Amino acid sequence: MPKQTLQVLPIQFVIHSLPSNALIPQEVFSAPIYFIGKTQEELSLVVPDTINIDSDDSDRDWRALEVLGPLNLSMVGIMAKIGSVLAAAKISIFVVSTFETDFFLVKQQDLNNATLALSKDGYKVIVD
Repeated sequence: MPKQTLQVLPIQFVIHSLPSNALIPQEVFSAPIYFIGKTQEELSLVVPDTINIDSDDSDRDWRALEVLGPLNLSMVGIMAKIGSVLAAAKISIFVVSTFETDFFLVKQQDLNNATLALSKDGYKVIVD
């Protein structure tokens, strides 16, 4: 199977942590792209850095590499293989998924090294 193509999104993201019972700010829902995760312990929001959220904790300056899909849910090892390439390059990741694809978030300062490592390993990386 050929390796996937990833595209760097032109948006910087912030990862927020809020109490699990927090209300999601309405501004989030008008963003062009966002991710929400909730457990009994916390509510996590990944939003463009243009959205200001009063959160318990946050981590700024993340960039997303989208695995261009759609990917079939029965495909095995895509996240593991891409994650291994980035781990070997000593690049920390935060991964979110949708029904159709995966997004690998890396810190802005690691973006160039991430794209180089992936390209060197045979992945096509589109940077616009």
